[in-house]
Amino acid sequence: MKKIKLGLILILLSVYGYGQQTSRINNNWQFLKQDIGGIWEAVRPVTAGNPESVPVWSQVSLPHCFNSRDAVDPTGNYYQGPGWYRTQIDVQNPYTYGRTLLHFEGAGQKTDVYLYTTKVGSHLGGYDEWTVDITKAAEDFKKTAVCKKQFGGKVPISIRCDNSRDLESIPSRLSDFCVYGGIYRYLNLVYAPSLSIDKVFASASVDLQKKAGLVNVRLRFYNPGKDSLATVKSSLFDPAGRVVDSSQIKLKGLKGDIAVSSFSVQNPSLWSPNNPALYTLKVSVIGKTGAVMQTEKVGFRNFEFVDYGPFKLNGQRLLLKGTHRHDDQAGVAAAVTEDMMRKEMLMIKDMGANFIRLGHYQQSRIILNLCDSLGILVWEEEPWCRGGLGGDVYKNQARGMLTNMIEQHYNHPAVIIWGLGNENDWEGDFSDFDKQEIRTFMGEQNDRAHRLDPSRKTAIRRCDFCKDIVDVYSPSIWAGWYRGAYKDYKYTTETEFKLVKHFLHIEWGGDSQALRNSEDPEGFLNNIPTGKGADERLGDANLHGGNARVSRDGDWSESYICDLFDWTLKEQETMPWLTGTAFWTFKDFATPLRPENPVPYVNQKGVVEHDLTKKESYYVFQSYWANKPMVHIYGHNWPVRWGKAGELKMVKVYSNCTEAELFANGKSYGVKKRNSADFPAAGFHWDVVFKPGSNHLKVVAKSGGTVLTDEIDQMYQTEKWSKPSKIIIKKVSLAEGVVTVQVNLVDDQGIQCLDAKNTITFSLAGDGTLLDNVGTSRGSRVVQAYNGRALISVKTNNGSSTIGVSSAGLPTVFLAL
Repeated sequence: MKKIKLGLILILLSVYGYGQQTSRINNNWQFLKQDIGGIWEAVRPVTAGNPESVPVWSQVSLPHCFNSRDAVDPTGNYYQGPGWYRTQIDVQNPYTYGRTLLHFEGAGQKTDVYLYTTKVGSHLGGYDEWTVDITKAAEDFKKTAVCKKQFGGKVPISIRCDNSRDLESIPSRLSDFCVYGGIYRYLNLVYAPSLSIDKVFASASVDLQKKAGLVNVRLRFYNPGKDSLATVKSSLFDPAGRVVDSSQIKLKGLKGDIAVSSFSVQNPSLWSPNNPALYTLKVSVIGKTGAVMQTEKVGFRNFEFVDYGPFKLNGQRLLLKGTHRHDDQAGVAAAVTEDMMRKEMLMIKDMGANFIRLGHYQQSRIILNLCDSLGILVWEEEPWCRGGLGGDVYKNQARGMLTNMIEQHYNHPAVIIWGLGNENDWEGDFSDFDKQEIRTFMGEQNDRAHRLDPSRKTAIRRCDFCKDIVDVYSPSIWAGWYRGAYKDYKYTTETEFKLVKHFLHIEWGGDSQALRNSEDPEGFLNNIPTGKGADERLGDANLHGGNARVSRDGDWSESYICDLFDWTLKEQETMPWLTGTAFWTFKDFATPLRPENPVPYVNQKGVVEHDLTKKESYYVFQSYWANKPMVHIYGHNWPVRWGKAGELKMVKVYSNCTEAELFANGKSYGVKKRNSADFPAAGFHWDVVFKPGSNHLKVVAKSGGTVLTDEIDQMYQTEKWSKPSKIIIKKVSLAEGVVTVQVNLVDDQGIQCLDAKNTITFSLAGDGTLLDNVGTSRGSRVVQAYNGRALISVKTNNGSSTIGVSSAGLPTVFLAL
């Protein structure tokens, strides 16, 4: 009878996927952006309408970040301190002797969890996952009179998050990104039997010569009741959902990481960026009080960093074409939802990237799952970033977060590198900066990573005195931005490549102000020293002081950065020894270190803005990397060009098609063949005579049997202007209760000053809401003009408002909306 019952359970598990019950706790939260006097303030009875019921909590949903708006508020730095969340949950665990857990996918940066007035858990670190067992506290509280009388049988949960500055925690607050606060990743309520699964470790390897794959499976139990017996069934399914093999084992003694199955696979489908083939592993555990199942995705792939040579995947050279990602988006900061993550990662894939560095901390399991399914190789990194090295608390946090990152993301085939740190040569948090101590700890972390996962490589970026410790090293090379000119790129990279066994170029590119374009983006380059290195040094990111450099003296136009990217991508195609690169970064993001940028407090090195609006540079990468045919005329966000009457103006078209023909005002300027050696735009550039006023451009591109077109209209201004003397303001659109306003800077003759970069400040009075603090060129109330103009929007709220616009030295103007 017992055998029949066990067999039935196993059949049900395999067919229906029955397992522990998990649900996201997204709704019915209250939030307080300050500290409280004690936990009693979070749970004490409140009489409706009592004017003395302070502090006042606000309604929020999860995920939620303290700094959803203030991180890019131009008036000052973002809030760093404690904040509280509270809710009530109905605990109804269906299992006899079951466990009730709160599973945090990430909360920043120090978190304390209370059930009523009892502290039930704490965690240090803002990016790894962790769990609090509330079983006993919930059972005890539900027996009290206050549970029924005050909370209607529900259990009150209060959570304190704190992102206060702390030198003894990582990442350093000297880092060039915000260290956010809040429950900014999903929080789950989990019901599990007394014996459940803590972690599944599935090691998938492949022998390319024998065309054979092997999956070894280890299991770690969550077993607070100290059960000693369990039955484990494991099944492996191929990418089409067919069963490859199954196994069953009975265990006595459930401590440690236990090997439970091993599967051999002949001629496995290999995982790659072009074919991200995923196998499914299902592991079922049957204990005396219930059963659980966990599903994992695995992939067979073989990778190699050839000594002093390129990168190989599955035996073939693959140029890693990469970017970077911060967990940060307009309007939500770190509280990026699953839908937002999916949209962003699809954009990265559509751009043609096959590699990403998740900087500078462990990111959401959702991101890793997307990398697996989309075919994007991953360098993931522990948050030891800048500042030096602290004491025991600091080191223990780093040890724990590295361990968690590796164990929690162990099964993802996309991961090839565990990053151990970033810019660890950057001192400042401590009075002593001891390179040998940093080397010693880096060596310890390197050994830890290899012990936890011998199959992946370790890496760091920019810490020359530790470059011999890790498997893969990236020096600092910013040709054409912080040092040198972009045409120094190939020579500088090849020089650095020869200094380490395994080289990978991480972080390159530069900033661009979205919507700012230039007729002469390189006119300043004669003042930039070349041939003297292309690294970044202390102070280079400042907009004043130091030696001449593009980051300070350039125009921050999209025109310049497109040329920099274009040249560098062209060069990378001629470097057969290159493993690959990742430009910094895919998306603009908030940072406390850059208040003087054209969009204050925003690092503007993205090829999309903070809200995922594409800049022109997105299409440069797509033209080199994407497989799907595309074509894009440069200048969709450049409404007015300028110059002399009859002057030849270059029109650039970014495309991966084999040929393209340009038409200007109906006239053909000829067909050109794609040739990446023909800079710029891989040969797709034409000299065109624009007529004063409106001009229509059209391109027809062909690739095989595919024909694509793109069209834009541009005005051509031949009138010369002097310096700005006044501001012109007008409405340019009204839709769904949102009015968009544009301001233009003009001279005393009323001619638009197309090179003006004056700082513009918007203000609003009345019923409306200024749609600012999103960290974009169109969404900041303080912004540098782009070609003598600036845009912002106002939600009218069905009322009346007046918008004000000011700029130093110019008369302030107002417009009634």
